[in-house]
Amino acid sequence: MTYRLGCDVGGTFTDLLLINEATGETYRAKTPSTPQDQSIGVMTGIERICADAGIRPDQITEFMHGTTVATNAVLEGKGAAVGLIVTDGYKQVLQIARSFVPGGLAGWIIWNKPLPLARLENTCEIKERIGAKGDVVRTVDEASVRDAVRKLKANKVEAITVSLINSFANGAHELKVREIINQEFPGVPVSLSHEVLPEMYEFERTLTAVANSYVRPTVGKYLRNLENTFNAKSMKAKYKVLRSDGGLMAFGNASDQPVNLMMSGPAGGVAGALWVSKQSGYKNLLTFDMGGTSTDVALIENGEPQLRRETKVGDVTVRASSLDVRTVGAGGGSIARVPQLTGALRVGPESAGAMPGPACYLKGGQEPAVTDANVVLGHLPPSLIGGEMKLDVNAARTACKKVADALKISIEDAAEGIVRIVNENMFGALRLVSIEQGYDPRNFALVAFGGAGPLHANALGKLTGSWPVIIPPGPGVLCAYGDATTRARNEASQTFVRQFFETSSKEVAGILKRLEKQAAAALTKEGIPASEQTTVWEMDLRYHGQGFSVPIQCKPDGFEKDGLKKAGKDFDAYHTRQFTFALDAAHEIVNLRAVVVGEYPNVKAIRVGKGGTDPKAAVISSSHIFWHDGKSMKSKIYDRSKLKAGNVVQGPAIVTEFDSTTVILPDCMGTVDHVGTILITPKGLKPRPGMAVKTAGKAAAKKTPAKKPSSKKKRS
Repeated sequence: MTYRLGCDVGGTFTDLLLINEATGETYRAKTPSTPQDQSIGVMTGIERICADAGIRPDQITEFMHGTTVATNAVLEGKGAAVGLIVTDGYKQVLQIARSFVPGGLAGWIIWNKPLPLARLENTCEIKERIGAKGDVVRTVDEASVRDAVRKLKANKVEAITVSLINSFANGAHELKVREIINQEFPGVPVSLSHEVLPEMYEFERTLTAVANSYVRPTVGKYLRNLENTFNAKSMKAKYKVLRSDGGLMAFGNASDQPVNLMMSGPAGGVAGALWVSKQSGYKNLLTFDMGGTSTDVALIENGEPQLRRETKVGDVTVRASSLDVRTVGAGGGSIARVPQLTGALRVGPESAGAMPGPACYLKGGQEPAVTDANVVLGHLPPSLIGGEMKLDVNAARTACKKVADALKISIEDAAEGIVRIVNENMFGALRLVSIEQGYDPRNFALVAFGGAGPLHANALGKLTGSWPVIIPPGPGVLCAYGDATTRARNEASQTFVRQFFETSSKEVAGILKRLEKQAAAALTKEGIPASEQTTVWEMDLRYHGQGFSVPIQCKPDGFEKDGLKKAGKDFDAYHTRQFTFALDAAHEIVNLRAVVVGEYPNVKAIRVGKGGTDPKAAVISSSHIFWHDGKSMKSKIYDRSKLKAGNVVQGPAIVTEFDSTTVILPDCMGTVDHVGTILITPKGLKPRPGMAVKTAGKAAAKKTPAKKPSSKKKRS
């Protein structure tokens, strides 16, 4: 038998999900994260889940891992000391940046510019020059390179980035510099900008390559330690890590290009949400992943997650493909406070994390957290993780009393206020991926997961108007489910600046075919045969004269005939949805990209037994729970493992399971479908698979006149 193991390491818990590929049977485990050495928490979870499944760790055939190691290295400023080698005259490329200051005019006064990842004293210039078309203007001066490397070695840098002007057009000089670095400073990790990001715009290319070097030693050490730990247990699985764009890559490739892992953790949740929602017939989704520290949200349209060409972590924005996931500092551990200056209740972004955690965990936490508020309201049972983790109600009340005393209200009202404010914070994040992108959230279902997601999902459904609210089986470990059910992915790109009339579909197709072969080679090396690979082409398009571009997907079949024409129409539609208008201007290509993916694993969804509409067999107890305005209502508490397909749980109700707790509000109901998913809707509204997405900007495009380019213009 073959077993796939998905593992997601979060700030509070490490989640694991083991899948028997032959039967589709799954096993779940949830253990506290171990920030001092994450491999400890991972191995503890592996041993526990293998014991539950009755197998040995060495029987695991594939290990898929979502990690926040790269993200945390940037957020915490704990990356490597990076040396940067640039072309003579470009030493301050990171300092000049794009001259962009966030916020309004006051930003120039109050904004503190973040320090570059490569310090100016560790930036060296060398004598060389490549032209914009890839021609050699000035050969590499080897003496200047050796001087630069010796200086960086004396400065004790831990990684080196080489980013030379126009190297995207010709990387020969960067390759030559790497040869000299290996001679002068053997063993130091070297990142070449044309290998990390072979696209124009020197600042973005340099920053992305520097970020790759910044996290490379940390990620490499983490993955090596993890692999060594596995080898000590005689595990011989294929080890893969989740990329920011939702694909998989081998540990070795991930160690070389860790900049592609910046959003690895959140990507697993999106992949898992997509897989489980498809089993219930829903392809248009808003994903809502609420953990202990933060909440991640994303939008999926017609079964395809939204991608963006930039990944932002803290103040660092790198040019690397990632799922369009937005994060807000709102989680079960978010701390509530009442500042003396304003006297208004605030929740987050500070978090109690795993240690000391919320007060109810009895690990030393004393500040009121969102989890404490849910305990006070009765939304959480007195124990978690199948009874392994006890919650202290009195400690939660004592913590929430701080807020209650500051506002001069009851403890229950204070707890309700905490929950309502954190809900509004998360609603704001959902608006970013829906309304502000031209989508109406009422045309999407809301799929909720994470340890705390199902607690707040029903309330978020009411705020967004997104129905049904989907609570998948095992929502607390869904990120691990995504890790285990996603597929391998790789891409290759090239800058190709042409207006449509300056090129042809045939010429563009020829370049994309070459990039396709380049991207496919890495998957073939990982053991994925060509017969199991699928390709999608992308073009970064803009109107001539615009300063930004957007990626537009294209199908390889038939592209040579009229691919550019169709891509132009798709770009107009995107521009209309995003900005409510399209321009009557020439379309221009900026970059070309080929994306190659492997097949999805053969994982079967387990169906639950059929039952009637009455879920009374699953009732385990009842309790008085505070809902709204301090009112106490008698609510039934259900054991999810006993629910059957067809059961309808009438609110108010609490549904408990191993890794999460679901709240169903008084005016709503939850219907259990054939795979055990709970579909929450307002009472009287029967859940059904969502219809096609209707976007806010799909009306006829408004054309803004502009001069058309002359057809007599010579092709460059």
